[in-house]
Amino acid sequence: MLLLRHHPASLRCRVRLDSAIHRLAMSTAASASAPPASSAASDYHCRTKHSLTAGYARGPGRLDWANQPNPFLRFSPPSQIPLPNPPPVIAGIPYPSLFHSPPPPPSPQPLSVNSLSALLFHSLALSAPPASPPGPSASTPAAATSTPTEAHLLFEHPRDPGRLVVSHYAPRDHLLEVRSAAPLADFPALLPPPATAAPAAAGHRGPGAVVHLLEGYGERALRYCNHDVGHALAAVAVAAAALGWDVRLLDGLSDEDLGYLVGVEKGAPPPPDGLPDKMVRGKAPWVERQHPDCAVLLFPAGSEPKVDYGAMSAALRGFDRLEWVGKANALSKDHVVWDVIYHTAEAVKKHGPAPGESFSVNPWRRNAVLSDGLYKELTAQEVVRRRRSAVDMDGVHVMGRDTFYQIMLHCLPSGDVSPEELQGPPSALPFRVLPWDAEVHAALFVHRVSELPKGLYFLVRNEEHFDMLRRAMRQDFEWERPERCPDGLPLYRLMKGDCQQIAMQISCFQDIASHGCFSLGMISRFELVLHEKGEWMYPRLFWETGVLGQVLYLEAHAVGISATGIGCYFDDAVHEVLGLKDLEFQSLYHFTVGAPVLDKRIMSLPAYPGPGIDA
Repeated sequence: MLLLRHHPASLRCRVRLDSAIHRLAMSTAASASAPPASSAASDYHCRTKHSLTAGYARGPGRLDWANQPNPFLRFSPPSQIPLPNPPPVIAGIPYPSLFHSPPPPPSPQPLSVNSLSALLFHSLALSAPPASPPGPSASTPAAATSTPTEAHLLFEHPRDPGRLVVSHYAPRDHLLEVRSAAPLADFPALLPPPATAAPAAAGHRGPGAVVHLLEGYGERALRYCNHDVGHALAAVAVAAAALGWDVRLLDGLSDEDLGYLVGVEKGAPPPPDGLPDKMVRGKAPWVERQHPDCAVLLFPAGSEPKVDYGAMSAALRGFDRLEWVGKANALSKDHVVWDVIYHTAEAVKKHGPAPGESFSVNPWRRNAVLSDGLYKELTAQEVVRRRRSAVDMDGVHVMGRDTFYQIMLHCLPSGDVSPEELQGPPSALPFRVLPWDAEVHAALFVHRVSELPKGLYFLVRNEEHFDMLRRAMRQDFEWERPERCPDGLPLYRLMKGDCQQIAMQISCFQDIASHGCFSLGMISRFELVLHEKGEWMYPRLFWETGVLGQVLYLEAHAVGISATGIGCYFDDAVHEVLGLKDLEFQSLYHFTVGAPVLDKRIMSLPAYPGPGIDA
């Protein structure tokens, strides 16, 4: 009676939301959203949903301890460009200052071996050693595997002006492996002034995906691979901002163009005669071929390079005539080929610029700030290097309301906008790396935030979607602004109540989703995006969730706690809780933020042993 009297809304929320899960559990698997027959992306997405009724998406069903893949792609014997490790000390930038406008430092760092080292060390390098269980940890997370994201860089050699270099970044030893080179004068379209470099991230659909994610996670792994690409994009954008550089996705290049850029056919196993039509186990070296995901252009902040996608594409095709050195190492003695992944990856390729697509740079917007004092006294570089995924939350720590609001403000794509403007365009760091308006929102389960009632909340990251979200979701939701919510933060309370049980249930019964301060599901506009723009947007929606996830990681560590990305959740159970039907909106990624429980059995060591090497 005391509970009912003091927390009537809490009991009501538990009954109503848990009954939604109960109704879903009693329904048949056939009631799940049916994909349009003409959409390979929708078909893959629905096929790889985890379900309370039909079970989990198809996977290996076991851990293959006998096969110990090598997580590190290397090319031998290439020439190498050693990078200072650690990079020479550049004045540390307080973490909150990184999100001010213009970004510090005031003048961009020149391209040099030192600045390249700093860029990679604070984005794609290792942050924990390969010898520590459960394996190497990177500055960007790779699902639960903690393996590094592959990256290639194209730049004018700082010690050999006029010479264009194509190199592969080897995070295990923090160095660049030179794969090819040519006179810059032969390819002027590739680095339009004042561009600094053009890294192409191969993500985890290259060799890392095949050996670690694809084999370990089964058919759903393509989702996780693209989460990781988004994390990598955000990490590069943040590291570049600390150097006074800006970053923008070169999204008008085709997948074929990216293949020329990284030399997919050079020093790699030959492609298969045809893609398999069923899951295959055994020796299949072709699955270790690289599959580049995207390229970004780095340039001094405040400038706007003139990019001609047609000329850039033509120049990249000339790379096929260059001399390439180095043969890729074998990563695994055995393979599992998940056929649906390779067929879907082929179907969602981009074949060139979309109609009317051109390269542009949005004006840099500062992120809205309640108070810099909400953050610990850490530099941006320290926050990046200390990023870890929590394996458990303490279920006790209470976050301050202003801290929660501050984290939400940094999740907004447009930054600090005027009252007449709407959130949506990507102008704030690191979302400005993406060229499309935000498609992803956040459904939040608030568990332990002081002076904020427990319950279900919703962050609208693109306010153009507000009306369609209200129409698509449960009609009895409140859509009330929470108390003392900052102006310009489109956060709404949908329902009061204790949602810990429901958060745990829909996240594959993982306690970590209920033991933090809050957890969330990233809800994306889905079917209309694929219809309006094309199936090539399917991986990009996951990239956007990865960028948002990286922000949550950094924000959590900057305020002194931790976070974890959750890829295992019951898709349609999430939709049932929110009242979403069909494929208009879909849940693409989950996250939890809270105080971590440290496992004293795991020793924390520097990623690169040496005196004073690591944070």
